[in-house]
Amino acid sequence: MRTAALYTTVGSLVLSALAVAPAAAREGRGPAEARGTAIAAARAASAGIDFAACPEEEMLPDSLKCGTVKVPLDYAEPDGRQLELTVSRTPATGPAEDRQGAFVYNPGGPGASSITFPMAGELPEWKEIAEAYDLVGYAPRGVNGSSSPLSCQDPSAYTKGPTDAPVHPTQADKERRIARARAYARGCAEHAGDSLRHYTSLNNARDLDVLRAALGEPRLTFMGASYGTYFGALYATLFPTHVRRMVFDSVVDPDPEQIWYRSNMGQSVAFERRWEDFRRWVAKHDDVYRLGTTPEAVGKHYDAVRAELAVKPAGGKVGPGQLHGAFLSAGYYDDYWAMRATALSEYVRGNPEPLVAQASPRAVAAKDNENAQAVYTAVECNDAPWPEDFAVWDRDHTELARVAPFEAWDNAFTNLPCAFWPAPRQRPLEVGTRWGVLPPVLILAAERDAATPYRGALELRRRLPGSSLVTERGAGTHGVGGAGNPCVDEHLRRYLLTGEVPGRSADCAARPEPNAVSLD
Repeated sequence: MRTAALYTTVGSLVLSALAVAPAAAREGRGPAEARGTAIAAARAASAGIDFAACPEEEMLPDSLKCGTVKVPLDYAEPDGRQLELTVSRTPATGPAEDRQGAFVYNPGGPGASSITFPMAGELPEWKEIAEAYDLVGYAPRGVNGSSSPLSCQDPSAYTKGPTDAPVHPTQADKERRIARARAYARGCAEHAGDSLRHYTSLNNARDLDVLRAALGEPRLTFMGASYGTYFGALYATLFPTHVRRMVFDSVVDPDPEQIWYRSNMGQSVAFERRWEDFRRWVAKHDDVYRLGTTPEAVGKHYDAVRAELAVKPAGGKVGPGQLHGAFLSAGYYDDYWAMRATALSEYVRGNPEPLVAQASPRAVAAKDNENAQAVYTAVECNDAPWPEDFAVWDRDHTELARVAPFEAWDNAFTNLPCAFWPAPRQRPLEVGTRWGVLPPVLILAAERDAATPYRGALELRRRLPGSSLVTERGAGTHGVGGAGNPCVDEHLRRYLLTGEVPGRSADCAARPEPNAVSLD
């Protein structure tokens, strides 16, 4: 099978030894950090959270209330500089006697906020959960909505278009990207100063424990999606006795050898498969989109548009980089398929407007997008060793692009600042618990997820004895919990309300494919 061939090819890549973390950049769970976390949690439990009207700039409904919780910038120095994390909440809507406490959610990133999450209680899939739990969202350290949001460059520069996105970059392309990556890493250091090193997954896990204490919960009920599964797994490893219930939705592979250089390469392989899923669906609806009856024919149209945009950007703003970004989202979510297929079809027929509307940089989102990228970069670069010699990146990704061209080099260039990162790197924590230490936890995964390939869910289940894996077979949308698959949602509902898991594993059929949208 093609999938097996792709994984075999990537597995055969010659990956040079990653840069060794300095001795000072410890694994990060020493007695100083443990003591600092306990001190910060005790203070948070005493202070609690004063919930009141949310900040105006968040533009949230009156049903949500907001407050703040203080966490140390450096847990080894709990009396030092403090950060404030903004927290949002809606109280449980059911009878008081049925309330099960606070339910905290993180959507991933790194760099994403869940401030708006409590509004999910209004959706049918979340109604019973909202009756039993206070729904809680928050802005993690460095994210807009917390104090001292992280930034690495002028947001207006971040949103400039058009940009390139070469599938097989030339030497000149690579040299430009190296210069850009160096400048970006330097910008992160200049903006953040000495605080830069403290944006890590381990600190996100510690912050979560302080938030638990501030909410008055002796044990945590938490759901993390995507990257949220990784620091959630770190939390389960560091604080297993503080766990009540945990849901891991779309799992980052927690193997320390995968964090983060190799996991990004594995992601590129998975996106190649998902890109083929999208093209096959478009070809099946050739009567609507008229882009060919095979995935290869659809791909040729896409490649032709990509080449044309490199010469003449659509609307003066949409170049190959913007096109790729728009279609990458189709690899994450089936809901984008009809929109993106329509935009491609219309462009081929001489109407660029749908593509311009969908792919143009949005100035209104510049600040949030730049901040999210800054936090993403800081956390991943700080978390683990990365190759510091571009020759390693060049060799690995040249080989990878032969079998997974859709995302290989774009992904590499996104992460390239980590090759030139000025802050110390950590060694990833060995995720895992002994049997019986952790309550049963629920793992959710789509079999064809590209952003967090399925093998990550299998690895996490192996490392957390007693955990249960629910698989959406044949599906690839990223994030499956509470997203409309009745089978998955029932497992999620039952677990959160009763603590019951479906044994070691359970399967759910995929949701129906999206409907094609007629151009007529």
